[in-house]
Amino acid sequence: MRYAIRLAQRAESVGEVPVGALLVKNNQCIAEGWNDSIASHDPTAHAEVVALRYAGKAVENYRLIDTTLYVTLEPCVMCMGAISHARIKRLVFGAFDPKRGAVCNALNLTDAVFLNHRVDWQGGVLETECGDLLRDFFRARR
Repeated sequence: MRYAIRLAQRAESVGEVPVGALLVKNNQCIAEGWNDSIASHDPTAHAEVVALRYAGKAVENYRLIDTTLYVTLEPCVMCMGAISHARIKRLVFGAFDPKRGAVCNALNLTDAVFLNHRVDWQGGVLETECGDLLRDFFRARR
């Protein structure tokens, strides 16, 4: 998660919302990403999706079986859809997102009956550090 925080700081350094993500398989980082929606003019360029795109290319498969995704913020509905379709085995996130989180807050897509894949998850890892990064970012912008 500390590496995901460093990736989030990279996003912040270029004016993006500070969220970072990395995908691990067999204890090796196979892809990483950070929010890039503003610079790329792409509303889907959330940290998770960016990491999944790079991972798919790295393993030459859209299924990312037996992987763990680490992300600094609870994923949104779009990212949870991508995580499910990619067949991510495990999700670990830092800060909870009570307004838009689709793991266990606004929605609970990890148990949605209409999805045919279940993602194991753990939230709150380095929650304070991840949350402070976001709070400080938005406080500075107001």
